[in-house]
Amino acid sequence: MKAVGLIVEYNPFHNGHQYHVQAAKKAANADVVVCVMSGYFLQRGEPALLPRRDRTLMALQGGADLVVELPYIFSSQHAGWFAQGAISILDKLGVDTVCFGSEHGEITPFIKLLDFLETKSQTYDTYIKKFSKQGYSFPKAASLAFAKLDPDKDCPDLSQPNNVLGYHYMRAINYLNCSITPETIKRTASHYHDKNLSGSSISSATSIRRSLIEDSKTPEKIHNVVPASTFQVIQDFLNNGGHYYNWEQYFCFLQAKTLTLSSAFLSEIYEAEEGLHHRFQTLIKTHASFHSFMTALKTKRYTWTRLQRLAVQVLTGTLKSEARLALETQQADHIRVLGMNSSGQAYLNQIKKHIDIPVFSTLPKNKTPQQQLDEKAAMAYYTVLPPSMRKIKWDHEYKQPPIILN
Repeated sequence: MKAVGLIVEYNPFHNGHQYHVQAAKKAANADVVVCVMSGYFLQRGEPALLPRRDRTLMALQGGADLVVELPYIFSSQHAGWFAQGAISILDKLGVDTVCFGSEHGEITPFIKLLDFLETKSQTYDTYIKKFSKQGYSFPKAASLAFAKLDPDKDCPDLSQPNNVLGYHYMRAINYLNCSITPETIKRTASHYHDKNLSGSSISSATSIRRSLIEDSKTPEKIHNVVPASTFQVIQDFLNNGGHYYNWEQYFCFLQAKTLTLSSAFLSEIYEAEEGLHHRFQTLIKTHASFHSFMTALKTKRYTWTRLQRLAVQVLTGTLKSEARLALETQQADHIRVLGMNSSGQAYLNQIKKHIDIPVFSTLPKNKTPQQQLDEKAAMAYYTVLPPSMRKIKWDHEYKQPPIILN
């Protein structure tokens, strides 16, 4: 069986994602679609709107055949580590092609871009450091540095978020020496950061989340921009007493944790660099909401996303020493299966004997450093629930089997 791999968050799964699944399967001439999906906390440093089990069901009903989890240490990271963790899993799962969405939409320029930046790597790094010292955030410094290199006009624009991720996927394939063919599909209709629902059938996940959170009891506004199956999952989630997870719900926990840790201990939290923990601890005292705190915390040097990732590490209590251990292998040390249909099950059975890292459906008792952080992330994610429900969700981490969709 031939497999195409997708790296996803599905927060939530929408019509654009369904188009990507269908187009990727066609472009790769694949029999099965394998998705590596972030779990509870995402690459932009925020909690997933719905738990991963609901998002797994959306993916399977939307055309995915096998869904596995991207470990927390990679899912809550900048583009480089995010890409490397995901590509390493797809490589272990034997996919023939990885297909990513991009603003550029053509793969040859990405191949040229990779070669271009490899030959100019020292100059590129020098320019990044130069612009960083001028107070620019890393993404902005990297974008300015790239422009200074005077790339060909047909090179992907590295100021666009999905082009950046695409470049890092290409780089990870190259670094890990994977026998995976890269492919890309052009993003259509809406921009990644669009905050308002579009008039077409495809809207950004950002705009869909915003609409759902603003009107948390009635998701009807998103009816035309998500598949009917996604809409039903959301309806069932709400009807069963679920609520959308967002940073405002976690703010009191984040505030209490930050203010009861010593400054010295806080400095040992992963992502607490350059004395940033001092500013974090000082400002969080004087704000009553996550949004107002973040607005005060943000500077020209630190993007909102970068600061949210620090907040995630504080919330989960992830130390630099724990992160170093988890990243020691520089790739995923296990594969956790979240769900599959009959085709995905057949594919997994076909390739299982060739996978050289453990494949799990629930966390084992003796956990690797990456699995220990996965467990902490699950504990932190469900802290906002009432104690009785919290216990049920924590129990599910060990006892609930993956979703099998027939």
